[in-house]
Amino acid sequence: MRRPYIPPQGPRQEPQRKHKINDEISAPELRVVDAQGAPMGVMARREALRIALEREADLVEIAPQANPPVCKIIDYGKFIYEQTKRDKQQKKSQVTTTLKEVRFKAGTDTHDFDFKTRHAHEFLSEGHKVKATVMFKGREILHRELGEVLLQRFIDALAEVSKVDQPMRMEGRFLGVMLAPDIKKPVKKKEPKPASATAQSKPAEKPAEKPAENQKEEEEEDKQSVQE
Repeated sequence: MRRPYIPPQGPRQEPQRKHKINDEISAPELRVVDAQGAPMGVMARREALRIALEREADLVEIAPQANPPVCKIIDYGKFIYEQTKRDKQQKKSQVTTTLKEVRFKAGTDTHDFDFKTRHAHEFLSEGHKVKATVMFKGREILHRELGEVLLQRFIDALAEVSKVDQPMRMEGRFLGVMLAPDIKKPVKKKEPKPASATAQSKPAEKPAEKPAENQKEEEEEDKQSVQE
């Protein structure tokens, strides 16, 4: 059985660096800073390379457009790691805003209205814009006020987390409004209810009955006297 032909693979190419380091730097004079960013002054490229070699670090060109170019003496691997970490943190902090849309009919019932309003609340809480539209069919277009009332209910229901970005306007057979996130009121934490009194009043103890010893003695004496 003939084996399939596998083309030979060349040496793996290293990814191109964004910065020039060490001997790749061609400017004769450099403004040098140390790993903490403290300035070390303007010096010749050869002198900067000598200092980097003594510190067992790299000479990294961080601002080639400056005059003279700015270089930093630092471990290049550590420099790339810290820069990648900063880029990831910046991407996390950036919120991607998208436009979400909810559609109603002129005769939308309460259940459908509440269901779609809850979804719109979630979209706004996540930082997205929401466009709400009411679609008119046939002669429903003659009763535009029904759509206006419905959208006003929608705006009022989301007033705590949104603001009107675009007011109501007609687009063909659609009446629409756009809301943008606007957290106005902080969420109030529910205060714990005071604990109800668990102690119950003890039932009143019945007073102990006093023994009628005198009566018993008298009865016994009467019985003895009768027997005699």
